[in-house]
Amino acid sequence: MNILYTNFHGDYGGGQDTYVRDLAAAMSRHHRVTVASPEGSRLSRLLKDSPDVAIFDMEFKPRWNRLCQEILRLRQLIVAERFDVIHVNGSADHRQVMLALLGCRYRPAVVLTKHNTYRADSFGNLLRARLATDHTIAVSDYVAGMLALRSPYGNVTVVKHGVRRQAAERLASDEIRRRKIALFGPSGADAIVLGSSAGTAPEKGWMDLIAALGRLPEHERERFRVLLVGAEPTAEQCEQIALHRMAARTAFTGRLDDVRTPFSIIDVSFVLSYHESLSYACREAMALGCPAIVTRVGGLPENVEPGVDGWVVPPREPAAIEAILRAIMREPGCVRAMGRSARLKGKREFSFERFIDATLSVYQKSIRHNPYRRVTSMRSV
Repeated sequence: MNILYTNFHGDYGGGQDTYVRDLAAAMSRHHRVTVASPEGSRLSRLLKDSPDVAIFDMEFKPRWNRLCQEILRLRQLIVAERFDVIHVNGSADHRQVMLALLGCRYRPAVVLTKHNTYRADSFGNLLRARLATDHTIAVSDYVAGMLALRSPYGNVTVVKHGVRRQAAERLASDEIRRRKIALFGPSGADAIVLGSSAGTAPEKGWMDLIAALGRLPEHERERFRVLLVGAEPTAEQCEQIALHRMAARTAFTGRLDDVRTPFSIIDVSFVLSYHESLSYACREAMALGCPAIVTRVGGLPENVEPGVDGWVVPPREPAAIEAILRAIMREPGCVRAMGRSARLKGKREFSFERFIDATLSVYQKSIRHNPYRRVTSMRSV
């Protein structure tokens, strides 16, 4: 099978970068794979060590005076490579693929993954659904329900993220203490570390955790530390952290491609977003053995069984998070037990192989129902 993946993110695409990278690398073992992505994008960089994946520099948000040129380049690529499937991942690249295919006698099957919970009932969505979508992948049951209720997209299959990186052996307690001291100083040696790789954008809701910690008395607050993987905080965010007396207890790693090192000392993960389709960050943290605090938005609750491998709270409610923190302090042993349950769920339900097989099944189904062509290129069946 000959597959083209498209990605519009010019810099940092978060979980979508991980999604496309993991699919492209896995599919390239048995199929021909090309990824069209802006030059210098994080996705292109992540794939540089995948020799069987071809990278094609392509702008999906060009200036208007270059739009026709980029559409023509994409059309020429499609015609020359005779792809069986084009897998699009956002409105910008989907639109450009639609325009490139207009009038083409040769037309690959087009598969869309709906990665977010933004409305999909606009006129643009109607055009893309009718002219350039053979099948739609929803990353959660919530997204599938949203598409069924109010969108023009049909042939929807739910394929939830699989986690490629499984947890390594847990570090010895002395090594965990050493790493905590290196990051937070001697006072943090035995602290409960709350961590997230979901990013530091305001809509990720992490300031609600900071506010919840600020509600605790000083001696209780001292029992916690916060570790965030993502962009450095803004000046306004730093002011809020200081206001809640958490400045000396909060650390930022910057953006990382591999989160296993910070998660080796994280005890409890959190994704407190205000809107979220499923969250690769949540699934990866749980697979690494961290129970998760998540908000009751979008597909986030689909990851967690409350009281078993995590907790679910309403969005924008620091008081609800505070109650969980107090419960953890009363019974700190629950964190280890819930972490084991989270790790087991990662192995059982976040299977990377199942994710790849389910996605491949969507491709095969789309090709079978594509009246324009048959599969002409395969490395193996």
